[in-house]
Amino acid sequence: MTLDLEPTAEAKAIVEAYLERSMVPDPEGAAAYVADDFKLVFTGGRRFGRPADASAFNARRYAWVKKRFVRTDAALDPDTGDVHVYNTGYLYGEWHDGTSFETNRYMDKFVVRDGKIVSTDVWNDSAEILLHKAGLAEADL
Repeated sequence: MTLDLEPTAEAKAIVEAYLERSMVPDPEGAAAYVADDFKLVFTGGRRFGRPADASAFNARRYAWVKKRFVRTDAALDPDTGDVHVYNTGYLYGEWHDGTSFETNRYMDKFVVRDGKIVSTDVWNDSAEILLHKAGLAEADL
């Protein structure tokens, strides 16, 4: 997908459209925004190659989950032409035990090249929250 915007605005729009499709979840729709060699790394180093892989992982972890965007920032790398996009906010949804949540922090980093997302790194508080729920956290949240 190519929009008629300057590179950082275009990359931010691509990332937000991808995230919106991912939250439906619509992994096929999200896949329209990623490159053929797309790489996705979740918290803990879990590696995926398609949006559908991340949707399947999330389905095992959450009854449902969405993102509340706080900000999306982008910076152009003048040497490569890549745009690095950072989207931050809060996850909200429900765990499989029926408990709801809304203040689970996340930060996603994307690299957009030639109008497609080539890589994503995802960090969030989910693992720490699950450790706390299981009585395994080293300190209170």
